Amino acid sequence: MNEQQFIEALKEKGIELTDTQIAQFNKYFELLVEWNEKMNLTAITDLEGVYLKHFYDSISASFYFDFTQVTTVCDVGAGAGFPSLPIKICFPHLHITIVDSLNKRITFLNHLSEELGLENVSFVHSRAEDFGQNSKYREQFDVVTARAVARLSVLSELCLPLAKQGGYFVALKAAAGSEELKDAKKAIATLGASLKEEFAFHLPVEESERSLYVFDKIKATPKKYPRKPGLPNKTPIQ
Repeated sequence: MNEQQFIEALKEKGIELTDTQIAQFNKYFELLVEWNEKMNLTAITDLEGVYLKHFYDSISASFYFDFTQVTTVCDVGAGAGFPSLPIKICFPHLHITIVDSLNKRITFLNHLSEELGLENVSFVHSRAEDFGQNSKYREQFDVVTARAVARLSVLSELCLPLAKQGGYFVALKAAAGSEELKDAKKAIATLGASLKEEFAFHLPVEESERSLYVFDKIKATPKKYPRKPGLPNKTPIQ
């Protein structure tokens, strides 16, 4: 997917990019490739791959979840900024908080946001388990999102404690999403959420399968969650 195909594909979905937004995506691509030579941010560095598998794939969440109706978004383990920063470029009103456990990725994100002129973005160097127990962030966000971080049974424990009651957890998954959902049912209920909607679709061009799950945060998460760093991954809630 080249830049023009990307612009057209978004237009078909009702997102018309301004010249400023087009330039921001262009700069994002350039900085991603440049910094990737110094640190491992992504295995995908060709323009067509980045525009399809990072930019378009991230924004696809907005085809199924209405980001115009929310303000605060927390992105857990965003790495090089996916999915929240492409969404932020398309919906500039959003206040984005990214938490990531690797400080060098936070350094990249700070530089990137300055170069792109992004406002109302903050980047926090922390393990998601510790971050979720921090009263400054716990149950503070309208939406919590994550893409390709961990299995849903683990991911829900990292994300749901951050969503406010009445808020949402939006999980972007590949083809194995339905299997993960079965395994995660107990965890999702325990953490105070219920499945609101699920969507299956294909990325254009390569036709790879994608799943998107939207969970409603219906009650407060018990204080013991998330557990200590490493525990959710080692022994997921069953």
